[in-house]
Amino acid sequence: MIDTFLRDLRQPEYIHVLINPLPIYGLFLSWVGLIIALFLRSRRAQIATLALVLISSTSAWPVYEFGQQAYDRVLSIADSDGQAWLDEHQDRAEDLIYIFYALAALSAIAIAAPMKWPKSSVPLAVAAILLGAVTLGTGGYIAYAGGKIRHREFRNEPPPPKRAEHEHD
Repeated sequence: MIDTFLRDLRQPEYIHVLINPLPIYGLFLSWVGLIIALFLRSRRAQIATLALVLISSTSAWPVYEFGQQAYDRVLSIADSDGQAWLDEHQDRAEDLIYIFYALAALSAIAIAAPMKWPKSSVPLAVAAILLGAVTLGTGGYIAYAGGKIRHREFRNEPPPPKRAEHEHD
């Protein structure tokens, strides 16, 4: 059992599936916590939840990287519709990953800047909440296509048009 698990940890598609909930579920929970911290007017709670927002949004990077590494292997096992959804999932991730990075940067700024400029605390927390909502929507949009790659039961609409083969080279 341990050998199987260790073998699976060497497969990027396995790691991608294992960690892909972090940017969404982690971000959602920390985002709710940040809203509560703002209403409680607790700077300590804001710092803690902003740190969690930072970690959650930063976790999109390894999810993205392992997804890129797994592309060819997943493409080879997906059916035709799944391949179209895989391309769509990859396109969405490539185009929108930067929103997660922007939220990570904003969270870091919202933690550090109020040390020098205390009045920036609330506006930065509000900005993180707003960008967090956009990022959550973005993550859902990316994941929507990803869920349809191997799960036929989620395919309640036709696949997106397939792209030309050379676009992946």
